[in-house]
Formats: sequence, structure tokens, C-alpha cells
Amino acid sequence: MAKRELTPINAGSMADIAFLLLIFFLVTTTMDVDTGLMRGLPPIPDRDLPEPEDKVRERNVFVVKINKFDQLLVENKPMDIHDLRESAKEFIANPEDKDNLPQKDFKEIEFFGRVYVPKNPIISLQNDRGTSYGTYLMVSNEILAAKNELRDDRSLQRFGRKYEDLEEDEQAAVKKYYTAVLSEAEPKNIGGAE
Repeated sequence: MAKRELTPINAGSMADIAFLLLIFFLVTTTMDVDTGLMRGLPPIPDRDLPEPEDKVRERNVFVVKINKFDQLLVENKPMDIHDLRESAKEFIANPEDKDNLPQKDFKEIEFFGRVYVPKNPIISLQNDRGTSYGTYLMVSNEILAAKNELRDDRSLQRFGRKYEDLEEDEQAAVKKYYTAVLSEAEPKNIGGAE
């Protein structure tokens, strides 16, 4: 019996098929969209400028802490996350000029004239290393929503339109009215130690 020779298989098109399959799976696969905050990083400080000498008064800082059990401590008092927005709005605006909220000062703002507004309110957000990302996002969103609601209210009152619908110069004026800054500290062990 004679041995039959094996005929070689033409594998030249195998690479093309593999490439087409790769493209097909890349195009048809859906990717999960990560949840996050749309915020820009602060600019890099100019090294040639001297350090500011302004001391921040304690009453101008609104301290929000989140422990590893996702519990809020606002101004050293426990608070439910659903109450945070209203509390932050009161802090940012200080409508009744309370002594325990940011001090107010007169400021000249385009479109508004001379107004009595809070001077440099700062919201300090501190979280524990064990804080869940979801809770951190909810707290950050509540703080940002407080500032946005105040800006919307002021915009509607002055211009009859929401903040996002204003012209650039009008938005800049409303920003000067409510200048609250969100300061985020590096996560540390805040509380709830085992």
C-alpha cells in the first residue's frame, strides 16, 4: 500500500478571518459607563506669586465628613444625606446673616450693583478610606446641587432664566454672587474604627 501524501491547507485567509472577528466583537460589545463627577482640576499655582496671607475664618468653613460606614457628620453633628442640600444652601447664602455662618461683605457685581454677599465660603469634604464611592458621589452631588440651585434661583430672580441659559457675562456675575469653593481633603481614617 502506498502512502498518501497530505495536501497542505491554505491558511492565508485565516489571519483575515481572525481580524474580521476581532473587529466584529469590538464593534458589537457594549462598554459600561463609569459614574463620576464632571469637575476640572484647579490650575497649577504660579511659583512666582507669594503665598496668600488670608486666614480663613472658622465660620467660613462648612465641614462635611463621611466615615467608613457611609455616615455623615456635618459641622460635628450627624446628618442624613437628604438634609445636606438645604444645610449647604443655608451655609453658602447665609440669608439671615447669622454669626455662625460665613461673614458677609459688600461687593460690586455687574448686573446686581452693590450687594451684601458671603465672603469666601468654603465647603470642606473629608472622607474615610473605607467610604463607598457611591456615598462619596451622592454627598458631592448634593453639595454641588446646593450651589447650582442657589445660582438658578438668583438667575431666575434677576434675569428670568436659569443659570445654564444665561449669557457668559451674566453667568460670571452670578458666579461672583455665590463663590462657595468645594475643598476635598485626601481620604483618611475619620471614624468608626474597629
